[in-house]
Amino acid sequence: MIMKLNIGSNMNNLPIIEGKVDEIMIKLGINKDEYGRILVATMEAVNNAIVHGNQYDNNKDVCISFEYREKDFIVKVRDQGIGFNPDCVPDPTSPENIENLRGRGVFLMKNLADDIGFNEIGNEVIMKFKLETIDAKNLL
Repeated sequence: MIMKLNIGSNMNNLPIIEGKVDEIMIKLGINKDEYGRILVATMEAVNNAIVHGNQYDNNKDVCISFEYREKDFIVKVRDQGIGFNPDCVPDPTSPENIENLRGRGVFLMKNLADDIGFNEIGNEVIMKFKLETIDAKNLL
């Protein structure tokens, strides 16, 4: 199963993504804990793509894909921005960064996904979630 969609870089489009995640999670029979991890990480990635990647430019799209294969659920979020180096995002749990509002989204994604990676320029995040509670009959 693969689903792809594009949205403009407008915060008003976030409910579209939340609705798609809800729809897919119901179809796959995902439990609430796994659903929560996937939803929060996906919304953080899309929010970062709109705000930091595309800088709210509604002429630039955010491309989201959802893929399920062999108990792995993969979410890819790509923006049309110049990218960034994820290794340079400061740790928001360090005392010197505790009041800094930046870097929390990447931190959350890294802690919620079972595996996370970025493309070479840093304008696409790929998050993998290991799922054990798939109701296979719902995939038909």
